[in-house]
Amino acid sequence: MRKALVVAALLLSAPLTLAGPALAAKCGNNAAGFPAWLASFKREAVASGISSRTVEAALGGMTYNSKVIRLDRNQKSFKLSFEQFLARRAPPSTIAIGKRRMKQHAVVLDRVERKYGVPKEVIVSIWGLESGFGGFMGDIPIFSSLSALAYDCRRSAFFTNELMSALRIADRGQMRISEMKGAWAGEIGQTQFLASSYERFAVDFDGDGRPNLIRSPADVFASTANFLRQHGWQKGGDWSPGSSNYGVLRDWNRAEVYRRTIAHFATELTK
Repeated sequence: MRKALVVAALLLSAPLTLAGPALAAKCGNNAAGFPAWLASFKREAVASGISSRTVEAALGGMTYNSKVIRLDRNQKSFKLSFEQFLARRAPPSTIAIGKRRMKQHAVVLDRVERKYGVPKEVIVSIWGLESGFGGFMGDIPIFSSLSALAYDCRRSAFFTNELMSALRIADRGQMRISEMKGAWAGEIGQTQFLASSYERFAVDFDGDGRPNLIRSPADVFASTANFLRQHGWQKGGDWSPGSSNYGVLRDWNRAEVYRRTIAHFATELTK
């Protein structure tokens, strides 16, 4: 299952806005400049309105995570053919589990589908692909992964934005820092939301006062559907390649092989 999480949500659509003055801190490609970068970033995070207490709790004593950088440099899953990718990620055994999960959560999935117009088959296929139906969501503290990636020069602006989003989530009390763990690129929860997407699209569907994409299936399903609807999903439309809704799946994951697998998985769930 760990392999299934290597890059699943990295290509999730997220705003590519710059994170303000924090980008003035010098990025780097090795551990040498990380302490200076981190000190500068922490000052800018506080200046942006995030409490110093949250910043220190999340980033105090942080060290450079070289493992995350190696994983970022070694993405191979999307180089597979569709047939190879499908065999690894959505074989018949996984589709059979998906059908059982769809029945298990039928009541809430039907409610989500009625509200957001996104078919339950699509939601469950994404759920299965992203975390094995919640079986493994990643165990890397996201502030460790995001700080390394924000410092790294390859995509510093993108991940600086994600790190700021994660700090705001913690500062608002939406998630405890201790529970903010995920895959190597900082993805959160059962359908692997990047922090910026969590801020924009996470939904408290079970009514307990906060969205919880780690433990609440209702929140997971509704948030996933909300993401797709907000990106243009057309109620009643199909999701086959070439359709408008298939185009929306690109905002979930830009890899063609991944979108084809979502579409195939969802179609199999209808049978």
